[in-house]
Parts: sequence; structure tokens; C-alpha cells
Amino acid sequence: MLTITRKLEFDAGHRIPDHKSQCRNLHGHRYTLEITLVGAVIQAEGNSDNGMIMDFSDIKALAKEHLVDVWDHAFIVYDKDDKVREFLASLPGHKTVVIDRIPTVENLAQVAFAILKAAYTDRYGTGLHLHKLVLHETPNCWAEILED
Repeated sequence: MLTITRKLEFDAGHRIPDHKSQCRNLHGHRYTLEITLVGAVIQAEGNSDNGMIMDFSDIKALAKEHLVDVWDHAFIVYDKDDKVREFLASLPGHKTVVIDRIPTVENLAQVAFAILKAAYTDRYGTGLHLHKLVLHETPNCWAEILED
């Protein structure tokens, strides 16, 4: 199996409401996202993508459009974390992303995988699809999700 991987970074805040330690407080991370795709190598003379599974700049553009630019410099909040949602809503123009689960790195990886799976699925008729996503919360801590 031949894969290609593109890495991107973004900054975002979150909190883990019921956490026993400091993560229950508002804080942020420099996230690193690794997107691994599988597909047939494009064989089309004269095509800009000839010899590639997908152009790395196109991988980046789709990731930025569907996920990175949405989450970058946002506060990602659990939809049931009412007090924090109310606080963030009181800040004019604040960039807030509300999700349906506690924003642990495991849950964020699952949400990101679902978003990006739809963005990359078979764009060229070559079987292109998202194979693996790795989301680093810190340089030493991350979650990894593989296609089913």
C-alpha cells in the first residue's frame, strides 16, 4: 500500500470540564495534524498531478478549508459546557467551535477524521481516501485514528 502524508499545525483552546487536574481550566495547544491518504497514482500525461496520489498543495488547501482554518485560533467547546459557552458568547467576535463531545485529543481526532474523510473521498476516481489521521496535542501526546 502506498500512502502520502501532509502535516499541518494550528492553535486552539479547549478545556476538559470534569478533568481531575489542570486540564479542567481554559487553556490552549499548538496542535499538529498529520493526514495520510491512500489512492492510485495518477497516470495522465500532461496532467499537473501525473505521478502523484494527490498534490500536497491540494491536500493542504482542502484541510485548511474544511478543518484547519475553522479550528485555528478558536476555542473548541463541548456543547454541554454551558457556562463556558455563555462566557465565550459574551466576547464580541470570539471564534468558538462547538462540538458534541468533550474536546479531548481522542474526540477531536474522531471529529477531524469525519470532517476530512468527506473532503478527500475519491476526488479523482482513483480510490483516494483518508487512511489515517494523527492529532498531536503536545509533542509527546497524540491520538491516532485509522480507517475502519
